[in-house]
Amino acid sequence: MIAACNKIIALKVFSGAQLATIYFWRAVGWNKKGDYAHVIADAAEALRLQPAQAIYNLRGSAYYDKGEYEIAIADFNDALKSGPPSGTIFHNRGNAYRGTGDYAKAIADYDQAIRLMPKSALSWQNRGISKEALGELDDALTDINEAIRLDPALASPFINRSVIWRAKGNIERAIADGSEAVRLAQNPPVNVMTPPGSVVIAAHVHRALAYEAKGEFDAAKADYAAALQPVASDAGSRANQATAKVRLSLLSEPAVQPRQRADMAAPSSAEPVAVAQGQRMALVIGNGAYAHVQPLPNPPRDARAIARSLREIGFTVVEGIDLDRAAMQATTRDFLREAARAQVAVVYFAGHGVQIDGRNYLVPTDVELSTGSDVVTAMVDIDQILAGLDDQIRTNILILDACRNNPFALPEVARAGPGRSLSASGLAAPAALGSGATSGAGTLIAFATAPGKVALDGEGDNSPFSAALSRHIGTPGLEVQQMLTRVRAEVVASTKNKQVPWSNSSLLGEVYLAAK
Repeated sequence: MIAACNKIIALKVFSGAQLATIYFWRAVGWNKKGDYAHVIADAAEALRLQPAQAIYNLRGSAYYDKGEYEIAIADFNDALKSGPPSGTIFHNRGNAYRGTGDYAKAIADYDQAIRLMPKSALSWQNRGISKEALGELDDALTDINEAIRLDPALASPFINRSVIWRAKGNIERAIADGSEAVRLAQNPPVNVMTPPGSVVIAAHVHRALAYEAKGEFDAAKADYAAALQPVASDAGSRANQATAKVRLSLLSEPAVQPRQRADMAAPSSAEPVAVAQGQRMALVIGNGAYAHVQPLPNPPRDARAIARSLREIGFTVVEGIDLDRAAMQATTRDFLREAARAQVAVVYFAGHGVQIDGRNYLVPTDVELSTGSDVVTAMVDIDQILAGLDDQIRTNILILDACRNNPFALPEVARAGPGRSLSASGLAAPAALGSGATSGAGTLIAFATAPGKVALDGEGDNSPFSAALSRHIGTPGLEVQQMLTRVRAEVVASTKNKQVPWSNSSLLGEVYLAAK
């Protein structure tokens, strides 16, 4: 298709609407190959020659598959303005709203799509996904069941019903639906808008999560490995493969008992520990005794205080103090194994943190940061923690009392006290949350300081951030984002505006760490 369109364009005998049609069909060819940059370029040229509803819709779909949801919504809006009401475009805009986490608008668009196309299995399915993300499991199950009734040959409704069964604790049904999804995904129906390999990847990942929840780790490993075989072209598939890669690594490596643990039995074998369904778990690490960079006196005390507060409100806590590379990586791996079935996962870190090439890392106590050294593999990658926890039925909260900075930058002497950075210049915040595989409970990342700023270690027994956090984290009935607002206000006051805590959230509803 692409080669034929190239030849026709090269003839230079067509113009206007006819040439726009050729560019449109070449864009369709690129779309089937998963080359979204070329889709967007050809669709833009087609729109320049002759704006049309179908072209706006195609370009919007390409932006959606790239994970650029706001731009996709703008194209779908133009598509709806440029032609008659279209159930397909309402459906596609609903997908983009779902990508941004605006589930109310997504459901409204799926309602319109179903009104115009009552036999659209995918619209029923995606409305169900949106309801499931909001915790409306029974209504979601009704919509997914209707999608399966309308088109029992589609794999994706079985994937999403598997997620719902797992959220309800019915692991056997989750595995059965996952198996049917894997079978159907081998020969998917032809669909111009479906990214190559995406359904196969998702089917294997979600069946693997169900197997892992049941404790059938060999079956889970086989599915995670299968999910890594197709080439991922869209944002959701790349996020699913990131999860598969991390979880396969966790299940393939033997569990190691770290130096510092609390409230967790030591693994008796190389297999992961099967924790209770719905458990609330936390990983708490405080690193201060750094051998090759500025030591910090407070992180161990901060970590102990936060660990104590979390235990008091019912969390099972994995605790690590002054961990070197091996112990920190082992502690993190074991926590991710054990948190596989947790309903809420909290990760707290106090100590040095850095950002390299746009990725955030937590620094063990024995890492020597020098130009030319392989520091990346010696640290703990926050993106890998997020990938390991990524699941539609889990709420993830990361709290980092560390500065995100360039470890190779020259430190500045003038400072308002010891800082948890390795230079005085913090870097940017994460670009987005929830744009990949996680479309359920959501994720919140809280930083002790704003982007580009330094987190202070403090002159008392605790850092300003952790001192405030330990006072408020156990407050009964205090929603987590309200809790962080109180922490922010206290830190700003205690540091005289030198430090302003900051957070980024894709949480969908209210989350309470301490019961009301």
